Amino acid sequence: MKTSAKMILLEGAAIGAALALYAFARPAEGAADAAAPADQATAQTVSDIVRDPADLPPPIDRRSARQVVVNLETSEVLGQLADGTTYHYWTFNKKVPGPFIRVRVGDTVEVHLTNDASSMMMHNVDFHAVTGPGGGAKATLAAPGETKSFTFKAIKPGIFVYHCATPMVAEHIANGMYGMILVEPEKGLPKVDHEYYVMQGEIYTNEPFGSRGEATESFEKLLDEKPEYYVFNGAADALKTKKLHAKTGETTRIFFGVGGPNKTSSFHVIGEMFDKVYPLGSLTSKTVDDVQTVSVPPGGAVAVELKTEVPGDYILVDHALSRMERGLAGILEVKGQTNPEIFKANADIALADH
Repeated sequence: MKTSAKMILLEGAAIGAALALYAFARPAEGAADAAAPADQATAQTVSDIVRDPADLPPPIDRRSARQVVVNLETSEVLGQLADGTTYHYWTFNKKVPGPFIRVRVGDTVEVHLTNDASSMMMHNVDFHAVTGPGGGAKATLAAPGETKSFTFKAIKPGIFVYHCATPMVAEHIANGMYGMILVEPEKGLPKVDHEYYVMQGEIYTNEPFGSRGEATESFEKLLDEKPEYYVFNGAADALKTKKLHAKTGETTRIFFGVGGPNKTSSFHVIGEMFDKVYPLGSLTSKTVDDVQTVSVPPGGAVAVELKTEVPGDYILVDHALSRMERGLAGILEVKGQTNPEIFKANADIALADH
């Protein structure tokens, strides 16, 4: 009997069951709250889903491999998307992106994924750092209330993305289900003064950008790759409030990834250059120095380093700059003494009368 392309894609009955539940649970376009009371959104708790960019574990100070346990919980929560706008996010550990996971090459990693009993959907996790079927997706496919687990060995150093891979995969990612895992090389990474965790994503809503109230997901816009919002760490302009911080003379490393699910980022910090870039997230390849903008595809990641020399606010952007108008900007706030040898604003020059 000829095997269909659909069955190859779904990898068996377990994923097929996920599709069935997906089709049952996902509301019709524009009808997400048709049967809900008008005041339901106001009665729900609105969560701060934004992951603070400083929320990541410190560098690993051991030089031997060990067993590491990672606990993930998939939760569906109402979160603040923008000023006056909420959205029903699907998350790892109630934040976007999910937790920053840090291990060392050679570690044995035991992953436990629990799908919250209140979830409407099945969820799982696919680690790009895993060598094994689906990156762990099939092994962790969990219905609401279930816990699934698998173990893998971190055999390749690098900075990698992870995401939910339950069909429709793009929908789960767009709703917030992505994060990063760092597999440090045996000797670790060079010491810096600060490390930050930033991920870019897209959100597809029926309502136009800036509409107030509870926004609902647009399946049609998702398939057409036309997001209403672009976000750093889950929400519009979130990193203008939860800023990155440094002082003059300090070195900063940013782990930057793109959850997507669809758009490539041209990551740039206005007023700075990256002193060092770890291309494509590789920590074993030769670094590239003195880079203005770095391209990061969906499902990709990079580490960049810079030394801040002049105080001021430096804006994190995707240099596809129209996206700033849809929520995609953050701030690296640098404090310290002025440095006129490197930068100074000149006095206004009066124009001669003609």
